[in-house]
Amino acid sequence: MAESGASPLPPTPPAHTPLSRAEHFIWLTARVLEQRRFAYHFLNSDVGAADAVETALAAYRNDDEGYGHALEPDLRGPVSQPLHTGHALRVLDSIGRCGGQRVERVCRYLTSVSTADGALPAIHPSQRGYPHAPFVPVVDDPPSELLATGPVVGLLHRNEVWHAWLFRATDFCWRAVESLDKSHPYEIEAAVAFLDSAPDRPRAEAAADRLGRLVREHRLAALDPAHLEAFAVAPGYAPDEHHFPHDYAKTPGSLARAWFTDEEMARSLDFLAGEQREDGGWPIRWRQWAPGTALECRPMVTIEALRTLRAYGRPIG
Repeated sequence: MAESGASPLPPTPPAHTPLSRAEHFIWLTARVLEQRRFAYHFLNSDVGAADAVETALAAYRNDDEGYGHALEPDLRGPVSQPLHTGHALRVLDSIGRCGGQRVERVCRYLTSVSTADGALPAIHPSQRGYPHAPFVPVVDDPPSELLATGPVVGLLHRNEVWHAWLFRATDFCWRAVESLDKSHPYEIEAAVAFLDSAPDRPRAEAAADRLGRLVREHRLAALDPAHLEAFAVAPGYAPDEHHFPHDYAKTPGSLARAWFTDEEMARSLDFLAGEQREDGGWPIRWRQWAPGTALECRPMVTIEALRTLRAYGRPIG
């Protein structure tokens, strides 16, 4: 019997549901941050749970107000990086904390590492000397990347953050998105992250419509998971690194949802649900280059899979 005044335990999902199996996997394998995120999203989304997520995330923050320490597991070492910092903003957004002075300070970091045209590189040269995935090369004068800039700009607009950094970064995103005539799935996903929250909605809808046609014409989405051999993966990707409708349209409200029929989306979500492994976690589909990074990434992928399934009303337990 619980002692008088003790905090009630969070409800436990019924045994053998996708959620209960994932919960076991999270407690068994995840970093503290992903444990706290799982608890917030699926067990108890109160103020205390959000505080716990923010406290765990703060361990990755550096004195320059960027984030490092392998928050994004494919980049190792302590130094701040745009990809780490974008990841941190996604976490803050997911718990309703993407605003205020903390984000003002993050924007100062983003300003300090921006390229000449006001956008973000994927990898800042400070990563040199620390381990990193071979598919994210470090160069001395990195170019602006929609991959890094689009999701950050989209998050800041969605949370009505206004900072001087945003003006030129937003202009870069518009130019990059509207000039795409060939691309690859991760860049398209970054474009969607920008367009879903860009302030100019008619312009965003027009750009998304054009990108949707590009995705279908270039077969960048595996529309039939039962016949993956019919869909080639992008150059440089892992052999089975296909991308599916649910990867582009992570929620029903995304502009990318209009790119796919109801049947195509249903097949995609069926495939996602069926990807849960015997240990309760979801697999990573990109190239695995170190055992530790794969172990750290799977809980992140598991949380996002459950959030996507729940957003579409799929039962998870």
